[in-house]
This record gives sequence, structure tokens and C-alpha cells, in this order.
Amino acid sequence: MLIIGCDIGSEMHYARAIDTRGRELSRKAFAFSNTAEGFASVKAWMLELAAANDKKQIVLGLEPTGHYWFCLTAWLVANGISVVQVNPYAVKQTKELEDNSQLKDDRKDPKLIANLVKDGNYGMPYLPEKVYADMRRLSMFRDQLTEDRIRCLNRLHRELTICFPEYKDALGKVDGAFAMELLKAAPFPEDLKEIGTEGIREIWKGAKLRGRGYSRAGEILRYAEQSVGLKDGAGISKEAVKWFAEKILELDRKLSDVEAELSDRCRAVPAAENLLEIPGIGRNILSGILSEIGDISRFDDAKEIQKLSGLGLVACSSGKHKGETKISHRGRKRLRYWLFQAAKSAVVHAEEFRRLHEYYTTRRDNPLKKMQSLIVIACKLLRIIFTILRDGTKYDAARMLNDIRRIEKQAVPAVA
Repeated sequence: MLIIGCDIGSEMHYARAIDTRGRELSRKAFAFSNTAEGFASVKAWMLELAAANDKKQIVLGLEPTGHYWFCLTAWLVANGISVVQVNPYAVKQTKELEDNSQLKDDRKDPKLIANLVKDGNYGMPYLPEKVYADMRRLSMFRDQLTEDRIRCLNRLHRELTICFPEYKDALGKVDGAFAMELLKAAPFPEDLKEIGTEGIREIWKGAKLRGRGYSRAGEILRYAEQSVGLKDGAGISKEAVKWFAEKILELDRKLSDVEAELSDRCRAVPAAENLLEIPGIGRNILSGILSEIGDISRFDDAKEIQKLSGLGLVACSSGKHKGETKISHRGRKRLRYWLFQAAKSAVVHAEEFRRLHEYYTTRRDNPLKKMQSLIVIACKLLRIIFTILRDGTKYDAARMLNDIRRIEKQAVPAVA
């Protein structure tokens, strides 16, 4: 077997070759670009080394760096080259074993990666396909849009704090429909005093808003008349506020479209509709979980997904010292986030999970803190999701409670 270690970069990749005994077969690191020509050149280089050293199989190991390894992996697999990946943390921890030096560069790392593959410290890469690829991209796009919205809202708060410090009391929910329409037209005290109460209502009528917001027009004007906000530079700040308000509304519309499309993709996943029967698991949470898990058939057990999400339990103990057990936090943070959101929502909306949460936090032996209990419930939800997706079964609250392992005779109250 010819083992290739590859260090991934944004534009250039570096590869070195060893055999199964750890002997280096390449004279130096082979550099190739992140293009079709570069991929073809490294394939020719690998085949030449394999022929010269009578190797029948080629395995390329790489350290997954951001998103730069996606195209290379897909191209190599399509061209018959086996690809595995090593944990970046393992590369970091073993870098001094090579030459007792803290040096880390693009020519040293490939050999470290190749040696890790030789020793069996690798995993199989996974690139989502078909509907799972669409869901992964849509989910990441939704997260990016949400981050942009939060960023714009924070900057909007900054401008309002300077020129209209009383805006929270005056407008209430700043990103609400009534407040947004007002911010686009007359965001600051001088503007509000100029148009008066009727002008404020006309802005809302022009936007065809309905509700009880019209009754706040007089109160908003009173706050504007008593404002202590700065007037110098208010003209430029006004333009900024208008732009941020329009951007937030635009992002809201796009988010709505993306979430609708993501929900449609979820329906194509077998047994996904059965998961919506779990109280508290809505389409947004479900789409986030499924997009991060991908094809469920690649997992043999729910514990594999638990480890992937960073919810696996770890403890540091030595001799008489017993360290605190906590989750590893190593894995897909978005999957961990959505599972935690699912746990919180289930505790609020599902009677069985609320009672389970109460049991974990009040049991006589080893009661858990609220956060610990939510983590346990998130792992329980993960096992339920895995079983439903794998077997296509229906959610059964009574069965879920009966499966709980109790460390004492204190029982979980039955669900009526």
C-alpha cells in the first residue's frame, strides 16, 4: 500500500508518500494547485510512485481544513483513489514526535498525516449527496443570513442609542413591523416631531399595517419631545438607520424563503414527518438536525452521532482523583446547537419531557443541574430521532418513558 499524506491549503496542497513501514518514498513534498490541472498532476505523481515501488493500492489521508478539501476529495474518489481523513487535533498533538520540534509547516504536516494513517488513526470522510447536500447548504445559508441580521440589528441599536436613547421605551420591539416602518421614514426625534402623531400613523397606514400599534403614536411623540439624543451627525446616522432597517427587512424575507425551501427538502427524507409528532420539534429545529446528521444509514448506532455532535461524555480521572464528567464539545457544533434547542423546546411543550426533566433534577441520588438535565434529554432525543429514521416507527411517549434507566426506585410519573 502507498500511503499519501496531504496538507490542505486554500490555493496549494502539499503531499508526501510513505509505505506501511513508515519509510518515506517521496524525495520531497509534492506541491499542487487546487485546480483540475493540479489534481491531475498529483494523481500522475501517485501512480508513478506506486509503479516504481510495486504498490497495488493507494490511500490518501488529509487533514480537513475548512471547506478547501471538498473538491479534492470528490475528484479523487471519482478517479478511483481512496481518501481518508485524520483529526486536526491528532496532527497538532503529534507534530513534535517527528523531530522533537514545535515547527509546523506545509512540508512537515503531510508526513505526520501519512504516519497517522499508517497507524490506523483516521476516519472516512463524508460529503452529503442529493437532498442531504441541498439541506446542508440551505442550513448553512440560513445560519449566515441569521448572523447578518443580528449584526445589522446590533449596529442599528448603536445608532439609535446615540441619537434617540429613549428608543426602547418609545418603540418597544425595535425589529417589529411598526418600529421598522417608522425607522425607514422617521427614525430620530426631530423627524418624529416634524411629522407629528398623524404623520406617524400615516406611515403605518401606507405600509398597510394592522394591529394595536396605532395607539402608541402619541406616546412615541412624547418620548421624542423629551429626548436627550445628540443632534450633531444625526443626518448621517439617519441614513445608516434607514439602510439597516431596510437590510433587516430584506433578510427577514430571504430567511422566510430559505426556511420554506429547507422545510420542503426535509419532506424528502424518509420518516422525517414522523419526527414532527414529537411535541416541541418544529420544522426549523428538525431541518437543522437532519441537515447536520445527513444520511442516517451511515451510522450503526446513535452513540456515533452523539460523538459527532460533541455530546459524548469525557472525564479526567487519575488514581483517587475523580474528575468531573462533561461533554467533549468536539464535533459538529451546529448539530449540538440544534439538539440542545430541541431539548429546551421539548421540555416546554411536551408533558413527558417536562416530567423527565423534573425527575432528573429532583431525584434523590445524583440529581442533575438544569443544564446537565437538558444535555441528557438532548441525547435521549437523538436516540429517538435515530430510531425513527432508521426503522420508520412512530413516536410513542409512553415507550420513551419506560425506556429510561432509573438509578433508584423513584419513578417517572406516567403520562395520562
